[in-house]
Amino acid sequence: MKSLVSLTCFILLVAACNMPEKKGETTSTDSAKAGMESSEDVTYPYTLDKPYKNWKSGDKKNTQIVLNMLKAWETKKVAECASYFGDSVDLAVDYYHGVIKKDSIPAMLERSWADYENLNIKMDDWESVISEDKKDEWVTVWYKQSWTDKKGKMDSLAIVNDAKIVNGKIVVFDEKVRHFPKK
Repeated sequence: MKSLVSLTCFILLVAACNMPEKKGETTSTDSAKAGMESSEDVTYPYTLDKPYKNWKSGDKKNTQIVLNMLKAWETKKVAECASYFGDSVDLAVDYYHGVIKKDSIPAMLERSWADYENLNIKMDDWESVISEDKKDEWVTVWYKQSWTDKKGKMDSLAIVNDAKIVNGKIVVFDEKVRHFPKK
């Protein structure tokens, strides 16, 4: 009896999967896709200085470069961390913006650890994209950084990093932070 019920369920499942869709009917998945790929003209309340770039999913190796760089920084591997950057880096981090030459990066990384006793990164998500014209490749990472300073005080930040990758090296590193409210 059990085998008859199992066989009947299997046949119904196969039949349901192979049923042709009726014309004019759409599934919720089709509707969602149609909404995302709509070709309607849309008027936005803002304009862009540069024309819109049609972004596509980027190379996973670029994501690996950025994640490896962050891991090397988190674990105080200064030389390895510096190796992921280009000859010069347009660096924008909390309270600082400037162009750093490659030979200055190790000293800057050492200074970045001056007040930390320990540090931990908990990654939330990442995305690698490339422009349709293949001229711009970026990786964005979202994470929470927690630390204990040399005085024993614990704190944390929510961070988003955008890294522009050129020839396998980070040439722009733009960090945005959200300071958590004090308790």
